[in-house]
Amino acid sequence: ASALKGAGITIVNQHWFDTLTIKVDAAKVHAATLAKGINLRLIDEQHVGISIDETTSFDDIKSLYTVITGKTLSDNVKSDLGLTDAHYRQSAILQQPIFNSHHSETSMLRYLRKLADKDIALDRAMIPLGSCTMKLNATAEMIPVTWPEFGAIHPLAPLDQSLGYQEMITELENMLCIATGYDAISLQPNAGSQGEYAGLLAIRAYHDSRGDSERNVCLIPASAHGTNPASAQMCGMQVVVVKCDEQGNIDLDDLKGKAEKHSAALAAIMITYPSTHGVFEAAVTEVCDIVHQHGGQVYIDGANLNAMVGLCSPGKFGGDVSHLNLHKTFCIPHGGGGPGVGPVAVGEHLKAFLPDHFALKERTQGHMVSAAPWGSASILPISWMYIKMMGAEGLRKATEVAILNANYIAKKLADHYPVLYTGSNGLVAHECIVDIRPINESSGISVDDIAKRLIDFGFHAPTMSFPVAGTLMIEPTESESVYELDRFIEAMVKIKQEINQVRDKVWPEDDNPLVNAPHTEQVLISEKWSNNSRSRCLS
Repeated sequence: ASALKGAGITIVNQHWFDTLTIKVDAAKVHAATLAKGINLRLIDEQHVGISIDETTSFDDIKSLYTVITGKTLSDNVKSDLGLTDAHYRQSAILQQPIFNSHHSETSMLRYLRKLADKDIALDRAMIPLGSCTMKLNATAEMIPVTWPEFGAIHPLAPLDQSLGYQEMITELENMLCIATGYDAISLQPNAGSQGEYAGLLAIRAYHDSRGDSERNVCLIPASAHGTNPASAQMCGMQVVVVKCDEQGNIDLDDLKGKAEKHSAALAAIMITYPSTHGVFEAAVTEVCDIVHQHGGQVYIDGANLNAMVGLCSPGKFGGDVSHLNLHKTFCIPHGGGGPGVGPVAVGEHLKAFLPDHFALKERTQGHMVSAAPWGSASILPISWMYIKMMGAEGLRKATEVAILNANYIAKKLADHYPVLYTGSNGLVAHECIVDIRPINESSGISVDDIAKRLIDFGFHAPTMSFPVAGTLMIEPTESESVYELDRFIEAMVKIKQEINQVRDKVWPEDDNPLVNAPHTEQVLISEKWSNNSRSRCLS
């Protein structure tokens, strides 16, 4: 900034941190810097943007200055920080000791290892979280993410500088369309919730384009994921809840009644298939037909796609739009809230309303939902690798094994824990819900106690109290072997035997291995033992 000012260049910013906007002959400067391998942001005919970070060297600065001004930058130019006192933090930062304790790679490595040792991760044991599909992320899939060709490119780099990237993206889009039965897809959404939002925006825009702007009612089953009504309301829709029957399926009579009542204003229904209760609803096509008859669109939540790939396609049995979770079904790791990828897939009639972006060559009528055209593009190679290595046959087998594993657990646990929902054939989909409520009523032992006790056996807990309070939802995925499934089943059976001891008053309700769990290493070797369950938990 100081050097450019000295050369007579106008800095538009009054203050700045890492980005400058300068007034120049934009086309000329942009072309000259591009010829030198430097990307600037072309704003308009008179302005370009320059962003600089900690990786920018002084040699880079000198080259940029020379291209813009035609002059040589002095080594002793005085810096202008571009900030006033009001911009500086006054409070202390990073005061927690951990930020100031490790000053070598060895020390940092050991600290990170200690953190990892406290966690039950997938490299240690099964994580049977229902509706979350915590499955193997193979090393071979992860390796390309480390390549700078994928990881070090700017999300808004000129399209002609990322042709290989775009080829991979296009192939992934095509493969996902084939897997889901839809006609088009956008990889822009960064999460499943954002994919929901993008899908509902597409539905709203579709209705608006047809002069049906009054269509703003979204039907949502009582069993739906909480993000469904939240996304609908964010899109300006009115949520109308549809009842579920005793088997956890959508109540068709209630659906018909509410679709009829709101017919003129019906915009969409949001359903999950297999249902949030972990079963394949036999009436799913009838549900889709009812909504279509009243002019609505069908949104099918892709959270449970791990039970569908290769077996059935939402775009073929009635869906108009779905979001997918690449960080579930297609092996991108779950990572502490991100990054994720929640693509939105649509039928041909909704293609024009997919998320738009100013950097894309082909503009649509959609809305941007992320800052980058393909969202978290740097992790897309993971799903590309997974699909390429599995192939159609492998993907189908993975789905079949996921369903087989869930039914194996459901059948093995049925004599010990009530399985809450099954389909008309007595089977579940890729996950099962075991009902702890009657157990809690007879013994006082809760889902929390079982979850804590599972830690003693080396297992992460299943999903607790979703979608039904007082239950555990178990999803083993296809990644687990019979050995690991049997180990989990054995732990659950052992825990049930312990619950029976509490129920039968052999052990006190307030002092037993379940309510005292988890029993950490420090607790087990302590000389002082404040309760009488040590011998029991060790046995």
